[in-house]
Amino acid sequence: MLRVGLIGCGAIGSVVARELSQGAVHGVELAAVLDPVVHHPLGVDDRESLLSRSDVVVEAAGHSALREHGVAVREAGTDLLVVSIGALADGDLEARLRQAEGGRLFLCTGAIGGFDILRAAMLFGPLEEVAITSTKPAMALSRPWMDETIQDALAQGTEPVTVFDGPAREACALFPESANVTATLSLATVGFDHVRVQMVGDPAATRVRHVVTASGKAGTYELSFENAASPDNPRTSAVTAYSVLRAVGDIRRPSVSFL
Repeated sequence: MLRVGLIGCGAIGSVVARELSQGAVHGVELAAVLDPVVHHPLGVDDRESLLSRSDVVVEAAGHSALREHGVAVREAGTDLLVVSIGALADGDLEARLRQAEGGRLFLCTGAIGGFDILRAAMLFGPLEEVAITSTKPAMALSRPWMDETIQDALAQGTEPVTVFDGPAREACALFPESANVTATLSLATVGFDHVRVQMVGDPAATRVRHVVTASGKAGTYELSFENAASPDNPRTSAVTAYSVLRAVGDIRRPSVSFL
């Protein structure tokens, strides 16, 4: 059995914990949960206890949790599966996580895919343009730092509102709960400073929609994903937790891979 330790038991982590506890992934068991707020029957009080029970640790608690625990997990010789990919827009953190020796580092693809063809295209020749437009229910993108006019448009308007248009690195800093797919796309292709991001709040949206476009020597690509929002957190796609389950299943059975 592959023993999974979980950091964070919120909108994503709680689904992962429930499904693993019910035997949803063959050969994988939930061994421990580290969350200072949520009480879980397998809860532990510190990272050392989590590591002692785990073969792989799933980080599903946000950017600060990855900063706090990520490097230490790898240095302890335990594999780490990262869900909060947006935290890697911090170049120092990305470097320290990559350079840490010990356990393996896995990045969960989350709510979108298509990285296989985009990476193949990059080997054929440089991608000249990569962009992603993420459209979410309007209030899921409202932030206290926004201009009052934009906040009102998100809260009371009837038309889609573009709340951000710029590089991925900035998007990850401004929307840490909503830009993990942007970060994954950046790491898989041309980097945080070269992927263009548009974040759109749509009062009529009931799902989370991501449209990825890319072009280069190999061809032109458009990938579209429309996911149900998490019932516990509309900023997150419900399928993300199941992407984590798929990932730990692949770690358990590395010989079964779509390459």
